[in-house]
Amino acid sequence: MPSDTRDRIVTATSELFRARGYHGTSLKHVTAASGAPIGSVYHFFPGGKVALAEAVITESGAAYRALFELIADAAPDPVAAVRDFFEGAADVLVETGYLDACPIGTVALEVASSDDTLRRATAAVFASWEEAVVERLVPAGLDRSAAAELATTVVAAIEGGFMLSRAAHSPEPMRTVGRTMCRLVEAALAAVRT
Repeated sequence: MPSDTRDRIVTATSELFRARGYHGTSLKHVTAASGAPIGSVYHFFPGGKVALAEAVITESGAAYRALFELIADAAPDPVAAVRDFFEGAADVLVETGYLDACPIGTVALEVASSDDTLRRATAAVFASWEEAVVERLVPAGLDRSAAAELATTVVAAIEGGFMLSRAAHSPEPMRTVGRTMCRLVEAALAAVRT
């Protein structure tokens, strides 16, 4: 079976998780959305729905990290990187009709207390995102400990911004959180310079 079948299954599942959540998505939904037979799902993911969800979390998480890195590396400084990322997230929410832009946060909320495999997978993704932020803050002058605390706050803020903007059906909560994160990053960097 070609790997494009696997990719179709993962992509369809990611979209379903964004729209329906983990518990609201069945393998029947996955086969209908991907156009792949159930045998293909089990061929690529012998562990069934949990193995498929773990792949979606890991691969989506890596894609979102790469997107952040692309935006951050194009920005002139960490403050601009944070601003551009939050503004982009707000724009995506509007463009998608407030569909959850992040299947990782959705799944994390659903499974943190019930499935340790998926809890660990979501925790690893969030830690990876935090590390991507740290990698931009340390060269700007923050020590690793301060950068790690700020990175955790930035990741928590983006996830919270998604939730608040979806509930309000407005990009303003995401933009507000983004402006606040910019001020925090700016203040942390200013403190180091003085």
